[in-house]
Amino acid sequence: MPRDRLWINVWRLGLLVGVAGLWETATRRKLIDPFWVSSPSLIVRDLVRTLTSVDMYHHVGVTLYEAFLGFVAGAVVGIVGGFALARWEGLTRVLDPYVSALYSLPRVALAPLFILWFGIGLTSKVVLAFSLVVFILLVNTHAGAKNVDQDLVIITRLLGASRRQVTTKVILPASIPWIFAGLRLGLAYALIGAVVGEVIVAQAGLGFLISAAAGVFNTTGVFTALIILMVIAMLLNELMKVAERKLLRWRPQMPGA
Repeated sequence: MPRDRLWINVWRLGLLVGVAGLWETATRRKLIDPFWVSSPSLIVRDLVRTLTSVDMYHHVGVTLYEAFLGFVAGAVVGIVGGFALARWEGLTRVLDPYVSALYSLPRVALAPLFILWFGIGLTSKVVLAFSLVVFILLVNTHAGAKNVDQDLVIITRLLGASRRQVTTKVILPASIPWIFAGLRLGLAYALIGAVVGEVIVAQAGLGFLISAAAGVFNTTGVFTALIILMVIAMLLNELMKVAERKLLRWRPQMPGA
């Protein structure tokens, strides 16, 4: 409902203004030392200065490029692998313990190893982003393909559909909501992978800016880069929602979706 959405947005804005107001008041009255937490007014001024700098857009472009490459590669491999595991039960039984072990492994902890293997350039960040995305899509796609209504599969086969037609006409469409849930989560993790790699070692990117600002105790600069990163993540998530609505127009919309 438009009216409900308006009130939700009002509450969201009010929450943001309230938190920022309390933060600003606490720093101005010296309840909190702004050296450690900065303040909204300082961050806004730094944001304005940063967004008028050409260098910032270069750093944003580097991070987005790394995240995009890792996201696309991880999504393709994860989706194809998920369908393969769903189609061949024997393969699933063989690989299940390895997939579970790798999925539970904190891949961010592998960042130093990836940097050692692939260097400080683009490749190590892309590989880290890929490692965070691929298992999310693998697990989600496999779960979606296995949870297809078996009555639909049986009826389609009785009507003479081949195995390929069952996959493309029944299993794939039914799995799309699961895949999109994984894509939305994977997109956020791709950004995390790129930024974490840049924080450890890089020559450009938002993670590099965060690391550089933290290295000179510039708390305002750290918050500025984090806010830019959050805005980018929100915009990408909204784009993914739009794409999901376009592709899933046949699915009944849930209230508030």
